[in-house]
Amino acid sequence: MAKLHVSTTINGEPVEFLCEPNDTMLDALRGPVGLTGSKEGCSSGDCGACSITLDDRLVCSCLMLAVEAEGRQVGTIEGMAKGGKLHPLQQTFLELAALQCGICTSGMLVASEALLKKNPEPSEEEVRFWLAGNLCRCTGYDKIVRAVLEAAAEIREQGIRES
Repeated sequence: MAKLHVSTTINGEPVEFLCEPNDTMLDALRGPVGLTGSKEGCSSGDCGACSITLDDRLVCSCLMLAVEAEGRQVGTIEGMAKGGKLHPLQQTFLELAALQCGICTSGMLVASEALLKKNPEPSEEEVRFWLAGNLCRCTGYDKIVRAVLEAAAEIREQGIRES
């Protein structure tokens, strides 16, 4: 079967790759694109470990065909840190020990960033609801929720200081 050429933008950078027609976006990211931060947890869209954004919409990359990225904007965990500086969510996850084995962490961070872009001041209930599609078998979620809420406050504070 002939490979397909895909031209897309990943984390703000133009990217081109070849893929099989039935390759998932997760396959392409971890394979020809070389971005291994998104993890394969279930291959059925149930765990959220492979979460990415597609045109600022949160999606499971294991459920998306790679060819669907053609001409679109893809965001992955690798795009969160800027200039060697961790994103406030990444920093807060570290400070509050909101991660353990690391399988879910990239998906949790990408999903949390998508939430804060939509709602910069979420309640605890909104964070829990938004992250319901991301499963963690290690942390128990409380530290993750606290980290998201603290990072949201920090991001809002930075925005006020920069204004």
